[in-house]
Amino acid sequence: MCGIAGIVYADPHRPLERDLLERMGTVIAHRGPDAGTFHAKPGIGLASRRLRIIDVAGGDQPIYNEDRTKAVVLNGEIYNFLELRRELEAKGHHFRTRSDTEAIVHAYEEYGVRCVERLRGMYAFALWDETQRRLVLARDRVGKKPLYYTEDLERFCFASELKALLQDPARKRAIDLEALDGYFSFG
Repeated sequence: MCGIAGIVYADPHRPLERDLLERMGTVIAHRGPDAGTFHAKPGIGLASRRLRIIDVAGGDQPIYNEDRTKAVVLNGEIYNFLELRRELEAKGHHFRTRSDTEAIVHAYEEYGVRCVERLRGMYAFALWDETQRRLVLARDRVGKKPLYYTEDLERFCFASELKALLQDPARKRAIDLEALDGYFSFG
């Protein structure tokens, strides 16, 4: 089990609230006791808590593409990552780790958001594309790995657990009855 969290501000120049990102990562530390790492820049922050299983030595996250314009954090496992890796290497992509997470960033470079159509596994991931200033959040087809989010006019926050989102003092702590109805109706 791993955990991910992050913040994206509407203003790309807004300084990251690093203490908020660290609190979000700390409160989900039980999901990944082996490593806690961050991607922090103005306007964007990603947090990862990792339980090291695949590529124990080299797979700490975020994982970046070659020019570090794309970063990904993953909760889960990509079962067909070796097949994807071979396919992407044949197309000219260079891998620096043996991690299943790295297959996501290169698949995104090759196929865009449709990369999820090629992924087999149980996962929730967040990929930040700096060049397009785009956050891609995705889950596997059955939603095995949790992913929650909240947004307002200033920022978008996401995490593997609700309690990470509640670290933000700006979050309203009230039950949204319409959302609750949707949750119980559709899961």
